[in-house]
Amino acid sequence: MKNLILKFILLLSISITLGLTSRNIGLNTSQALAISIFSISILGTLFFWDFRLAFAFIGISILLMTHTIDLEHMVKFASLDVILFLVGMMVLVALMKESGFFAWIVQLILRVRKMTAIKFVFIISFASAILSTMTSEVVSIIFMVAAILEICDYFEVDSVPYIIICILATNIGSAATVLGNPIGILIASKAGLTFEDFIIKAFPMSMVCLTVTIFLVIFWYRESLKKLDKQIEKLGANEMLIQLISVPPDKQLKVSLSIFAVTLAFIALHHRLELLWNLEPNTILLTMPLFSSGCVMIWKWRRARDYIEKDVEWWTLLFFMLLFAQAGTLKYTGATDVLAQKLVSLAGHNLMSLTGLVLWVSAIGSSILDNVVLVAAFIPVIQSFQALNLNLHPLWWALLFGGCFGGNITIVGSTANIVALGIMEKEKDIKISFLQWFWIGSVVGIITTSIVWAGLTFLPFYR
Repeated sequence: MKNLILKFILLLSISITLGLTSRNIGLNTSQALAISIFSISILGTLFFWDFRLAFAFIGISILLMTHTIDLEHMVKFASLDVILFLVGMMVLVALMKESGFFAWIVQLILRVRKMTAIKFVFIISFASAILSTMTSEVVSIIFMVAAILEICDYFEVDSVPYIIICILATNIGSAATVLGNPIGILIASKAGLTFEDFIIKAFPMSMVCLTVTIFLVIFWYRESLKKLDKQIEKLGANEMLIQLISVPPDKQLKVSLSIFAVTLAFIALHHRLELLWNLEPNTILLTMPLFSSGCVMIWKWRRARDYIEKDVEWWTLLFFMLLFAQAGTLKYTGATDVLAQKLVSLAGHNLMSLTGLVLWVSAIGSSILDNVVLVAAFIPVIQSFQALNLNLHPLWWALLFGGCFGGNITIVGSTANIVALGIMEKEKDIKISFLQWFWIGSVVGIITTSIVWAGLTFLPFYR
């Protein structure tokens, strides 16, 4: 109880200090209040994770009652398009899970001859990354952790190194497409980026960083890999692989795969279809999951209510929605314009320096806060750069990569990290300490972010 009181006092002290500091640097009362309330929501998430939605509710209420923002703009900034996109994707993922897709795909990947420890690392790394690009980092990590725990139990080896490898790969892969991470669709909707933009610019960079990461973890966990090789040689992989071989996919799985494939095809081609049909940018990208999930609920009408009530993470989505509205308040009051000017001055009005600043601030910030929280705070600032006649494209990519790759630095940097560690603790009573994660996470996070920094600086198609 005493610890909670101290945290609450610290939370209020930091927020009040930020508000007073904001006034001293020239911000008006509304701007200072918007910064104070937003900082309370962010720090409340950090200090009191279980109460984050309560802080978001209270914060938006204060902003409305003090006329810091009005109802019309609150709804506008809440990014309902992004929220509805995520609702649709969650329903589709629930269908895929129910149909046995994830167990089936993991089993297919693991059906490999002459298994070795290094080959195993390559398989789980690429499987984690690719699954996250298609289904989101959280869904991918749930099924990959379950598979790795089963395999490590069979070979009687410590599962921690392989779980960490899996999580690192998942976070890197989540930057590769617009579907891999909530911050991807959020950035795409605000920046006007398309699925094709992600495939051309984000996917190759993510795969390069993933390859580098694999070699890093192979060296880092070389002793663990030697033990796994000995156990593979001793026990043999054939029995395990026989256990993992599933029956051929049934009709339900085939229909589910068809729906998901059609959805992905429309999302991949959304920009061209929108131009062809004279629709507003990202219309098909944001509505196709809703259309497909509507078809699913007609097909599975007996389960439709369960999909919405149980499989959609309303707690998380409500938090995102109110947090986006609070971040939008910073832009509405003009606070982000002032912050943008300060950052530009700090970078010496140099776009390359500013890009590097956004990249590293978002990476370090994501290692402390959940990356969605960090990106929601940063988006209005980047939008404010437009008034300064700056090219925003490299800044959006810097924010994307910094948010995703920075999540690897600490144990709380990404939702995937927290979910995976929760599964390990619940299923096997396995705990990973902060430092046990931090040493390899910081090495991977710093090196991959440095690769991105070089790419954003020297590759012309990011400008």
